[in-house]
Amino acid sequence: MKKNLCLLCLILILAAVLRFWHISQNPPELYWDEASLGYNAYSILKTAKDEHGKFLPITNFAAFGDYKPPGYVYFTAPAVAVFGLNEFAVRFPSALSGTLAVLVTYFLTQKLFSKRKIALLASFFLAISPWNIHFSRVAFESNLAALFSLLGIYLFVKFAKDRGFWIIPSALFFILAVNTYTGQRLFVPFILIVLLIQFRQQVLGNLKWIVLSAVLAGIISIPLLQFSLKTIEGQLRFNEITIFKDLEPINESISYRKEDNFSRFADFIHNRRLFYSYEYLQNYFDAFSPTFLFTKGDPNPRLSNQEIGQLYYFDLFFVFTGVFFLIAKRYNYSFLILAWVLVSPLGQAATKETPHALRMAHILPTYQIFSAVGLSGIFFNLKSKLKSTWLLVSLVSIFVMISMFYYLHIYYGHWQKNHSGQWQYGYKQAVKITQNYYSSVDNIFVTEAAGRPYVYFLLYMKYDPDIYQKVSRVERDEQFFLHVKSFDKFVFLNTEPGPIKKNSLYVQSPNNLPEGAKKIKTIYNLEGDPVFDIGIL
Repeated sequence: MKKNLCLLCLILILAAVLRFWHISQNPPELYWDEASLGYNAYSILKTAKDEHGKFLPITNFAAFGDYKPPGYVYFTAPAVAVFGLNEFAVRFPSALSGTLAVLVTYFLTQKLFSKRKIALLASFFLAISPWNIHFSRVAFESNLAALFSLLGIYLFVKFAKDRGFWIIPSALFFILAVNTYTGQRLFVPFILIVLLIQFRQQVLGNLKWIVLSAVLAGIISIPLLQFSLKTIEGQLRFNEITIFKDLEPINESISYRKEDNFSRFADFIHNRRLFYSYEYLQNYFDAFSPTFLFTKGDPNPRLSNQEIGQLYYFDLFFVFTGVFFLIAKRYNYSFLILAWVLVSPLGQAATKETPHALRMAHILPTYQIFSAVGLSGIFFNLKSKLKSTWLLVSLVSIFVMISMFYYLHIYYGHWQKNHSGQWQYGYKQAVKITQNYYSSVDNIFVTEAAGRPYVYFLLYMKYDPDIYQKVSRVERDEQFFLHVKSFDKFVFLNTEPGPIKKNSLYVQSPNNLPEGAKKIKTIYNLEGDPVFDIGIL
């Protein structure tokens, strides 16, 4: 028992180090969603209002007009209170949730299999998981929400096995999940169906607790349901990313039907609903692409290091072996783990840009459980056939360690340098220079070419949110996105170089300073490409 506890503590320490080490420097800067979450948390802390002046939002933070779920902002506010408004505070909830997910994985796996070795292996594999490490080092709402859904699953299992009130906190964690990341609003109903099927006998024997938790969850969810179903703003994000608003399948359907002279057979075989179904199925199976899982990872450099898959190479063998053992040995909870994997991509399959690791963060730690079951099963079956398993243990350990160290080398040695542009690198330096001239100039003109500059000046200047709410000028475009055009001395421009005014500071794209302006500095990203020219007129 003491040995297992010591091993678990070592695994948790490893997980914490991999998630917190140099978290302020790598990724190299906050990307705009992180900056928005951080400043809104600061605004809540100082004024009890979001950046746009709304008092304690319970369904969304308007932010850029993308109407972010409120969960991450509220969990960031205490971190900002303790650590200040900086990168560490903004990323702290995600790093902590990634570390805690390792602990919850241990308890969940132990509860399901009643084998501490499998539980320790699963938690260790999650501790070193490229997928989880990468996401835990960024203020991704999805990562925090994945912890909440994992806790919801664990407590549901605990309720089913131990009975009692555990279903109530389970329901509350699922509610937290859907209020932290929009993708959970599709995953949670599916995983609840899986849990109800897996534990149908226990559920039928404890209906009063199920009904009580369902009523409680329903009451708490009323504001979110009203916002999501009855407002344009609540549907904007879904309409932006869903394949079902894409006109291309309709155009293809019409084109094929036209070639077949709009016959009845053509109307059936080239029905637009079939085209949408084909696209949905393709997106679904993208989630299990070997390239995505084992070789290159998510194609977005912000979501993976581009050199290693979402899983390690060794997982390729252990995962499939684990699936084999789960099916062959008919573990009591094989259905739960297998169905968990299968329902996880159902939501992201309805969206563009697949495979999308962020929208499937809740699939973890199933792959790690598979690997743990697979490795444990291999040792169990070979133990009686080998005189000593130390050689096998050593070989597996070396392969796992090499894989982990190679991932860390790519992550720390190459990835941040090769993809710093994905993190809007240069804004922090631009703000620092701007502050040196802030009191001596009348206007500060900033280009919007690098995207959403206002939030970086608010964040890095720690600009008083109470003042900002009174002086900002915000415009809404035809897609309902919000654009801050000015506040205080700052004017944000979508054309360059903008108005030519004396005693003004310009933060512009390279080679776009107004004629006659004295260049102060050119800011470069880590790839060596110029990002901003800063000059004064």
